[in-house]
Amino acid sequence: MNDEGIRARCFAALDVLCAQHGIDVPYRGGLDAGFRYGPTKIPFLSPQKGIFHAAAQTGPAALSINTSWKSPYGDAELDEGYLYAYRSGALDQPDNRALRQSFVLQVPLVYFVATRPGWYRPLYPYYVTSDDPTERRVLVSPGQMVGPFDERAAAPLESPIARNYAVRETRVRLHQAVFRGRVLRAYASTCTICRLKESRLLDASHIAGDLEANGEPIVSNGLSLCSIHHRAFDNDLVGVSPDYEVHVSRRLLDDEDGPMLELLKTFHQAPISVPTKRVWQPDKERLAERFHRFVAVSG
Repeated sequence: MNDEGIRARCFAALDVLCAQHGIDVPYRGGLDAGFRYGPTKIPFLSPQKGIFHAAAQTGPAALSINTSWKSPYGDAELDEGYLYAYRSGALDQPDNRALRQSFVLQVPLVYFVATRPGWYRPLYPYYVTSDDPTERRVLVSPGQMVGPFDERAAAPLESPIARNYAVRETRVRLHQAVFRGRVLRAYASTCTICRLKESRLLDASHIAGDLEANGEPIVSNGLSLCSIHHRAFDNDLVGVSPDYEVHVSRRLLDDEDGPMLELLKTFHQAPISVPTKRVWQPDKERLAERFHRFVAVSG
């Protein structure tokens, strides 16, 4: 089979899955279906190991790599990309050969970053831009898709400035995605205020902002909120007290502007839903600091 054609078909199939599911794609009901190249069904990745080379490929280079959700933010980050480790064991075992051949041949691959159990963010095209067998790791860097939408082709980013910018943008989004994945998992994909269970409409909101000294990306510094309540919380129109009670700002309570506003008002002084594990529950000290700001702003 044409290895270049398999990669192009893989990227096109991921475009469709991302349009269906959003930028994070589930393995079950999504990636597990694989993609078709002619009559052949080809997997996107192997959830059991990090480096994947499909049996249908004629070329020796890997089709994809993946990172476990258990690692804090994926692989070690550099300005130029991400350091990705060889598989343990012999240097020349098949998986390591496939990874190293991706550097030799400079072919594009998919970098699947797990954002929570069973969910991956597909980053593509990525290229292996350096190989260090002594340290047993490679550097993977972002490329770009060029050309008209129905005939897009993968290409490297030649400019170091463009590559560094792409890495920074990806890093921010991945940090947000991992934080969101962990918070939504803790809250069973439910809005802590209104109990909405549609994950595509849920966000992870920081209690203490990520630029603040105590703004660590940990579950106890997050709240699972639907898009409306997230906006309201960020703009101090809705607050959560350290005793886990919702408060609607005085300005909204005094306003009369249609059914949506009336719906927001119904949650005033209602309890939020919190995770069952104590370690995941919202940190009361952070909530107290944030609620103090809400009271000062909302009156």
